Amino acid sequence: MKSKVREQQLREARRWWWGFIALATLCVVAFGANVWLAEVHPGSIFGMGYGIGATLFMVGAALYGLRRRTLRFASRRGFGRSRAWLYFHIYGGALFMLLVLMHSGFKLPVGALNWWLWGLSLWIFVSGLIGLALQTWIPRVLASGLAMEVNYDRIPELTAEIRQRAETLVANCDDSIRALFKKRVAPALAAPRRRLIFFLDPTGGIQARLKPFHYLAGRLPPGEKEKLIELERLYRSKLEIDAHYTLQRALRGWIYLHAPLSVLFVALVALHIFTVLYY
Repeated sequence: MKSKVREQQLREARRWWWGFIALATLCVVAFGANVWLAEVHPGSIFGMGYGIGATLFMVGAALYGLRRRTLRFASRRGFGRSRAWLYFHIYGGALFMLLVLMHSGFKLPVGALNWWLWGLSLWIFVSGLIGLALQTWIPRVLASGLAMEVNYDRIPELTAEIRQRAETLVANCDDSIRALFKKRVAPALAAPRRRLIFFLDPTGGIQARLKPFHYLAGRLPPGEKEKLIELERLYRSKLEIDAHYTLQRALRGWIYLHAPLSVLFVALVALHIFTVLYY
């Protein structure tokens, strides 16, 4: 059953991809023909046509964000499947950027408002690519590199639970275990931590951090060794939680680089259309 669903999703993804390639190719061919006929600039008939097309794709891509915030209502009303909206957001956004460049004749803009529109278009496009890369890469990294699955919203609660269990365990341990806990484990259990190393290695060098445990284990009696193993397990769990905290926080924080400026861009486009029509 899962394989059939996966195959269907792959077929749908390919259809969207080839549809995007076809439309992008059509746009480039049309632009080449327009350049051969006359110069293309924002005020020309061709340039205005590309600008209208870019605006339509922008509105369609922006509606994806609105749909996400009204998901239950949209689902009840039958406003399309989420995956289809996502694909349109991605490929429509790419076509939007292409049409913006065609609208300007692939030339730098003139005037403060046009510079703002051009710069924000580029920022939205690039930040969208970054977001797509993060949403594709981070879940795969977390699934393949770590043993735990962690709900981001529960991270503070899980951290507090691990800290409490570790403190209770260490209270009845050997002095050497308590010293290790105080020096290495307690600071890590204090709160969720972000580490840049997790972007390069999701395990964050966990094995290297566990070496003091392995060294101490050979010097302890069996009863204390079992306690050390349990403390090591708790410590490893906290390090994996930190990996989730770092990567999931980046995934969630990306939207603040993309969405607010997208709203500003829509407002500036409305102002741009108003000035074109009335001045």
